[in-house]
Amino acid sequence: MDDQADHTARLHEARALMADFARKTGLEPVCDTPRRYLWTDAFAVCTLFSLARACDDPSLAQLALRLIDQVHQVLGRFAPDDPRSGPLSGLDAQQARLHPTLGGLRIGKRELERAPDEPYDAQAEWDRDGQYFHYLTKWMHALERAAVHTGDAVYLRHALELAQTAFAAFTVRPPGGKGPVRMVWKMSVDLSRALVPSMGQHDPLDALVTFSALRFCAEEHFADHALPALDDEIRTAARMCESLALDTADPLGLGGLLFDAARSVQMGARGRFAFPGLIPALLAAARRGIPAFMAQNPVQAPAAMRLAFRELGLAVGLHGEPLMRALVETHRQAFANAVRLQAQLDGLRRFMPLAGTLEAFWLAPQNRTAPSWTEHEDINTVTLATALAPEDFLAI
Repeated sequence: MDDQADHTARLHEARALMADFARKTGLEPVCDTPRRYLWTDAFAVCTLFSLARACDDPSLAQLALRLIDQVHQVLGRFAPDDPRSGPLSGLDAQQARLHPTLGGLRIGKRELERAPDEPYDAQAEWDRDGQYFHYLTKWMHALERAAVHTGDAVYLRHALELAQTAFAAFTVRPPGGKGPVRMVWKMSVDLSRALVPSMGQHDPLDALVTFSALRFCAEEHFADHALPALDDEIRTAARMCESLALDTADPLGLGGLLFDAARSVQMGARGRFAFPGLIPALLAAARRGIPAFMAQNPVQAPAAMRLAFRELGLAVGLHGEPLMRALVETHRQAFANAVRLQAQLDGLRRFMPLAGTLEAFWLAPQNRTAPSWTEHEDINTVTLATALAPEDFLAI
């Protein structure tokens, strides 16, 4: 199959996957009780925009915007079985429509969050609702893509308001300002208390790169709009990142490192990334982590022993390598460390076939009958579609 035919086939498969996701979750056709989940929906918005552009089909972009509205209506409010009701922000109905992210957004888990007097159960916590910072940053990214696609600053404003709300809620500042600022991993639905007080490994990194990308978008596309600034939040996130351990052998975490590297390189190519030393650190961590992941011989395991969305997260990140390579080559003057970056990207290039291997495995229909697929069908379906059409997810 030649490159054009392969590209067309990938788009066709991605579009079919997204149509299946939209139907099963109550997006298209719309149902009274849509099944929304913030992480999955963030990837879905970006992928629909990718397909809209690649297929020259505006209806897919409209579907992405409808998904944004549905997420705000469902996850921006308390769950139907929660004794509380209304918008998480506490705003009246009219103001809540204008500022749908001001109270954050629920994860979308089926079980209600742990009650204040209920003992902590680490296993049960995975199935309970609340707010995750790294889910919120993915939604900020989806809103930023909507702003770029539509030219409507309201989506970027929603992202910036969410950034301010989330960072204030998830950061813990020491008494008297003495000692390091840190973040908590999981907050309650109303952002009033920490449900898991430990810090997610890459949450400060997510804050730094995502907030920088939002600021870049505001300056690049909406300079004539009065939008919230994130200067203080970016400075605080940068301080947390100074001592952050980046290394991981988790495929989803590795995909996240490459995703952040791709966005950072895009900003750097325009001379608009204030932390150029972070880029080689991200690439170095990815180069160390992928062999550590592969040392577990994951691609030889049967589908029932694998988690598609984690593996496909790495595939998505690997698709950022050609984008980064092209930018470093064509904008060498923008990177003081261009030679080092090119050498690191050369080292990453040898892992590119892994993306195709992972995608081919999960495209095989027999592997999508395993419980590991069907029990996480929505997120697996969307992440596979994103790996097949990753352009908008990786863009800024």
